[in-house]
Amino acid sequence: MSEPQLLLSGLGIAESVRWHDGRAWVANWGSGEVLAVGANGDRETVARLSTNPLPLSFDWLPDGRLLIVDGPQRQLVTQGLDGVGELYADLSSFGPAPFNELVVDAAGNAYVNGGPGLVVVVRPDGSVDQVADGLQFPNGMALLDGDRTLVVADSHAKQLVGFDVEPGGGLSGRRVWAAVEHAPDGICADADGAIWYASVPGQRCERVEAGGRVLDTVTLDRGCFACMLGGPDGRTLYIGAAEWLGMDVVMTQGPGASGGLYAAAGQPAAHAGRP
Repeated sequence: MSEPQLLLSGLGIAESVRWHDGRAWVANWGSGEVLAVGANGDRETVARLSTNPLPLSFDWLPDGRLLIVDGPQRQLVTQGLDGVGELYADLSSFGPAPFNELVVDAAGNAYVNGGPGLVVVVRPDGSVDQVADGLQFPNGMALLDGDRTLVVADSHAKQLVGFDVEPGGGLSGRRVWAAVEHAPDGICADADGAIWYASVPGQRCERVEAGGRVLDTVTLDRGCFACMLGGPDGRTLYIGAAEWLGMDVVMTQGPGASGGLYAAAGQPAAHAGRP
């Protein structure tokens, strides 16, 4: 595998990295923007929220609409192909804490985590239900096994937590998919059944198998907030990274401008699952 190459610099905190329609996408905490980034580092601002939400995450609905988590407002909003956004779901009834990460399955069930250690599902019919609780600090999520397994990165527990996805979008069979050494943030899965997780304190991304054995590691000189396999062959690991200044500083003074999007080509297996 190659050393990580910097594609885009000058971001706040680069989060929720995705691969979609031939480009890497990233949420820029500090500007409230969702950016799409080409292979040569050219950037397009695809969506911008009127507020500057931290957290901010996104994924796509089956009909192509961009779905965005406005964490502090505890809302899901859509960004249509015409650029017009609207409220998709109000999650404020689940408490005052912000919501964080998002992943959408093939049926259009949107899983959102955060709040007081929760995962909720927003179904295409508009119904919203809590489907998991008791997580210490839920972060990145990935759907594996043809959307039959949901894995949640529980940062403070240093665990990847697995659930069985039931018909209708419910979750059951909670288990520790892997215990990891470094607090996990954003995650993605590959075709060999392994998971890559990004770690802020670990300043790295690690590829682990079920049970936690480390298979590969990519290191940076700053915190890694999110990772996603993509590129033409699905084997480039895109990494959102930034210097972590601490929550108090980030919330009062902003995240700074140390954030960047990196690319490390030649990974062992191609992307699989969602996002």
